[in-house]
Amino acid sequence: MRIPRPLWNPYVAGVVLGLGLLATFIVTGNGYGVTGATTLITASAAGHLAPSLVAPHTYFHGLFDAGLNRWIVWEVVGLSIGALLGSVLAGRFKFQIDGPTQAGRTLRLVLALIGGTAAGFGARLALGCTSGMGLSGSATLAAAGFLFLIGFFIAGAVFGQLTKGLWK
Repeated sequence: MRIPRPLWNPYVAGVVLGLGLLATFIVTGNGYGVTGATTLITASAAGHLAPSLVAPHTYFHGLFDAGLNRWIVWEVVGLSIGALLGSVLAGRFKFQIDGPTQAGRTLRLVLALIGGTAAGFGARLALGCTSGMGLSGSATLAAAGFLFLIGFFIAGAVFGQLTKGLWK
């Protein structure tokens, strides 16, 4: 059995993340983001499966017509490939259902579904996800980016306190 490599130093990881963000701004003219890709993929799939339902809706129809050939979709494809490759090379790749240690598999999946749905709804409502609003927004010194980060950390602390009994 292969021994996993140690995790990166968080300061080194932060510098690498920042340099990657700078490179993304230089190459694409945009920052990091993920939810735009999931929205485009969803609109494209819906448009192919039920074009008559998507066509009357201006929001989805505009996204469906855009197709998947946008920088943000390929950014997410590269992110997925890089994450998979990094975890395999570090000896840390494995299939598992993470979550609270005191929760069973079903509760972990339910919590993941609720959390993912809430995060996705919030990202669409805020017009950006954690990486888009927090990292890219604050990197450009946008007030919305800093406001988002403050709210993100407060929400994380509150939810952490509410669920700490599940993590013993």
